[in-house]
Amino acid sequence: MTQTNTQQLHSIPPYEQRVPLADDEIDLKELFLVLWGGKWWIVICVLLAGLAGAGYAIMKPNIYRSDVLLSPSADSSGSGMNIGGQLGGLASLAGISLGGGSSNKSELALQVLKSRKFVGNFIEKNQILASLMASKGWDKKTDTLQYNDDIYSESESRWLTDDEGKTLKPTILNATQYFLKNIMSVSSDTKTGMVTLSIDFYSPEIAQKWLIWLVSDLNEEMRLHDMEDAKNSINYLNEQLKKTNLTDSRDMLFKLIEQQTKTLMLGHARKEYVFETVDPAVVAELPSKPKRKLIVAVSVVLGGFLGCFIVLIRQFIKK
Repeated sequence: MTQTNTQQLHSIPPYEQRVPLADDEIDLKELFLVLWGGKWWIVICVLLAGLAGAGYAIMKPNIYRSDVLLSPSADSSGSGMNIGGQLGGLASLAGISLGGGSSNKSELALQVLKSRKFVGNFIEKNQILASLMASKGWDKKTDTLQYNDDIYSESESRWLTDDEGKTLKPTILNATQYFLKNIMSVSSDTKTGMVTLSIDFYSPEIAQKWLIWLVSDLNEEMRLHDMEDAKNSINYLNEQLKKTNLTDSRDMLFKLIEQQTKTLMLGHARKEYVFETVDPAVVAELPSKPKRKLIVAVSVVLGGFLGCFIVLIRQFIKK
């Protein structure tokens, strides 16, 4: 081995000397001492954040929830209305629905319930636009809604106007979107078919009342729709009976008329046409929102993090 190589080997430091020092690693003891030294900053931030969270929680009005548990009626899926393939084909050609299939009445009713058309008609029919869009709280002692005086005059029962003379009354479309996003919620169990419909509002009594109206209007909407279709189908089938003398065709037409007549009978006899109430809506005694304890707890935690951050930043600036 040459002298040069020997000098290079001796110049390489031992392995222990080549390991980088842990100067860049976090010293937990030092970190604790820094935070302890700035403990008053942390305490102040925690107190301020807790007070801010408590103030925000107190200012938020109570929201009460009323819910109802619904079950699809026995005939909503049309499981007992299936007829032979030939008859079903004739009915489809005539534009007549015999029920069955993957899309049943209860699924259709849920889509109707969440539609802008149905909710808009519900708001207009029951005249709840002012209560829905102009209220800001509920006085528990007097059991009355509190209205926003900047947009609605409760004493005169009218919407106010802006400086340009334009009315501040919201459109039905805006009210519908607000209702679907903030007031009504729907959840369904795919296994049992049960549906839970909920209403969140300032007044527990109004929430219950709206919920009862919703279920009633939905059943009525579907009932009238099916009855109208059944009447039109019967008229069409009677016209076809007059045009044919074939025995087989007349028998199929009579069976179709029988099915549509059954739909009419069910529509006249059953008020809970699509959904039957399993657990009715009640007036809530305790608010469901806001979660005041949770708001204060989150505020305190965030205040603690903010205080630690401030202390560490001050220490970094000093160094």
